[in-house]
Amino acid sequence: MASFERPSLVRDGVYDHLRRAVLDGELAPGERLGEVELGQQFGVSRTPIREALMRLTQDGLLVAEANKGVRVRTLTAAEARDTYVVREELDGLAAALAAQHHTPADAEALRRALAALNAAPGSDYREQTRLDLAYHRALTHAAHNAALTDLARDLEQRVALIKHQTRTYNAHPQTDEQHAALLRAVLARDARAARAAARHHVRTFAALVLHDLTIPQEAL
Repeated sequence: MASFERPSLVRDGVYDHLRRAVLDGELAPGERLGEVELGQQFGVSRTPIREALMRLTQDGLLVAEANKGVRVRTLTAAEARDTYVVREELDGLAAALAAQHHTPADAEALRRALAALNAAPGSDYREQTRLDLAYHRALTHAAHNAALTDLARDLEQRVALIKHQTRTYNAHPQTDEQHAALLRAVLARDARAARAAARHHVRTFAALVLHDLTIPQEAL
């Protein structure tokens, strides 16, 4: 895990650090977290560690188990299916709104985000995941809708967990073209095409995710 820098509000700093570690895949799905070990690692007491773990559990990133402490959440195929059903709708809406409302600064941010994603090594699933989520986050930002941004943030957490759990599909051959088609439609201010491109992209990768989660990993 990345080094911890002690902030003025320790509990918030611990929370932010652990949340980022989960979303970036530094703490893997299913990995158990101990208060004592984390306190020693960060050089803080158990109280801010316990408070951070409680908040992350409430966020849905961690799961508390009786007499076993907490672990990073893993999602079932059914939970992943539900997540991608919602993501298809939200990403489609974000793309349509971005096509209508993006600014020149948004357009440049989207181009930079996609260029960074395309340049990432295909074998580095963690970096691929981080940059993929950043590209979709830039798309949501370009929609300029505060309610959508809040909903997308919560959904992004579930998507990140699924991506780190499956690990296999970020560098799929269809990724680059689908991302590019989505960006072209947004920059052309074609809301209908942007919505369709976003929904097609989500459906494509939902199928791959569900395949990975349904078939035992040792059988793949």
